Amino acid sequence: MAQSLYILVTLAFILHLASSEGLTTYIVNEGINQTAVDYYVNRCLRGLNHKDVPGPERDLHDQCQPWSNRACCSASTTLQFHNNPTWYNFDWNHCERDISPQCRQWMIQDLCFYECSPNQGPWLVPQKKKIRDERFLGVPLCKSECDIWFNDCKDDLTCSDDWSTGWNWTTGTNVCPVGSTCSTFKDKFKTAQGFCEGLWGGSFKVVDDDTERCMYLWFNDPEHNPNDEVALAKAIELVNSGGLSSARRHLWMVSLVLMTLSVLLVR
Repeated sequence: MAQSLYILVTLAFILHLASSEGLTTYIVNEGINQTAVDYYVNRCLRGLNHKDVPGPERDLHDQCQPWSNRACCSASTTLQFHNNPTWYNFDWNHCERDISPQCRQWMIQDLCFYECSPNQGPWLVPQKKKIRDERFLGVPLCKSECDIWFNDCKDDLTCSDDWSTGWNWTTGTNVCPVGSTCSTFKDKFKTAQGFCEGLWGGSFKVVDDDTERCMYLWFNDPEHNPNDEVALAKAIELVNSGGLSSARRHLWMVSLVLMTLSVLLVR
């Protein structure tokens, strides 16, 4: 009985910590739930190579350096995807011609954002796959950023207008599905917005830099990540609207059940 009680209380305490943990504290207006805001801005995507929570990583490789002060990736992860021809067995060069160096730079930068950004929390949704348990959906991407990305890739080739699905994986890497044809990004996606929003099945939503808060894939100063402010504003919006994540509510529910059982055992 005593051992069972100890186990239940310990589990309840661990779950309580897990559901209320916050690292970097952002000061918000009085009346806003600080802990809930911290939950959104101090978490990493639950993925194969992601850390649990963001923190300093001084040796991030090359294009990922701007995230060195607060990153969800490790230095070894960034080194690998800078140098490997594929990542998670996905090959950008799936047509007869390799993508151009300038387009490849953008794809690397996109990976830096995916693996390293600590600002995805307010847009994370469940998605059970081999490489992750969730994804970001509808992250606001600055139109100016999207326009340059599309311009640098528009003449490169692809056979798909949605890289998140539809591939033939029988060889272990992505192969164009039967019946598809390779054409330029410009022909497949038509517009910069169609490209940025469609490439990864809605991961990004293109917004006007001048009228809405938006994310940048490229920034230079590790001391100032401009995306922090965007994520914080969205976190406050979600908390004000009662948008605490289902995962967090689930942790509190399990914690409450375990605590209740421990009390019953004492009786």
